[in-house]
Amino acid sequence: MTTLRWGILATGWIADLFVKDLLDNDMLVSAVGSRSAEKAAAFAARYGIRRSHGSYEALAADPEVDIVYIATPHPFHVTAAELCITAGKHVLVEKPFTLTGPEAEHLLALSRKHGVVVLEAMWTRFLPHMVRLREALASGIIGEIRTLIASHTQDLPDDPGHRLNALELGGGALLDLGIYPVAFAFDILGQPAQILATARLRPTGADAEVSILFRYASGASALLVAASDAPGSNRAEINGTAGYVEIDGVWYMPTGFRIYDSQNTLIEEFSPAEMRGRGMHFQAREVERLVTSGERVSPMMPLQQSVAIMRTLDSIRRQIGVAYPGEQEIPAIDHN
Repeated sequence: MTTLRWGILATGWIADLFVKDLLDNDMLVSAVGSRSAEKAAAFAARYGIRRSHGSYEALAADPEVDIVYIATPHPFHVTAAELCITAGKHVLVEKPFTLTGPEAEHLLALSRKHGVVVLEAMWTRFLPHMVRLREALASGIIGEIRTLIASHTQDLPDDPGHRLNALELGGGALLDLGIYPVAFAFDILGQPAQILATARLRPTGADAEVSILFRYASGASALLVAASDAPGSNRAEINGTAGYVEIDGVWYMPTGFRIYDSQNTLIEEFSPAEMRGRGMHFQAREVERLVTSGERVSPMMPLQQSVAIMRTLDSIRRQIGVAYPGEQEIPAIDHN
């Protein structure tokens, strides 16, 4: 068991999944906090967590917590993370990192001011197949990358009051599902030079489907699709001048891939090894590595890139006509 102590902020289903993976992989969860003391106590009892708090403030102030996992709905990421960062806690913030680009920049500035680790919980980045894929692509195995194609489509509830369809809760396919292929394109190709997007909206104004084209200075392109009202195979592929990669569905979860040369000959096949849990612990181990080593920026998910991704999502939303209630710029913090 590791010695760094995790605190869990909010007790929804994603917190359940995360805590299960931590405990399955011998990591230490010492406290949980909720706006409801009863929910916090019930969550703590379910997982054998010793300490529970009836407020986020109490969790942030807990001296037996080193790292806090932020598991709130999207609009509350920035305030919850700010609370913990200013209390001197290291923070892992569930994706999407924030609701908007200015909020992301605000947290970046706070992380630098307080000298703590702040990482976006884009768990796909840290999975074994993605680690190996980056290594293979860096070797030039498929030549110069020309196209990347990725989708994340699911058939999710269409209830207008559901979080996924409510603009006041950051609802829409883009932030919940599209964040995966967008972050994947950033991982492989970097920040795009041009962004084109179109969407189909729900009656609530939230996006049900988004189609995105990224163009790069190199001439490469990324074709990305997210939808919350239609299932799909959720495979991905990368095409280069000397070969191509096929990533099995579901590409953003632990899975395998195959690399072929330009003659369609299989030259590498990756299959995931057995693991305990669903793979969310890999991102947690990266936070612990950063804390232990004294590093503050992950090479696998740099915080500056999380900011750039949020700015890109802002740009996409402007093109498709989606804005959140009360959306505004966050003022810069005083660095003095």
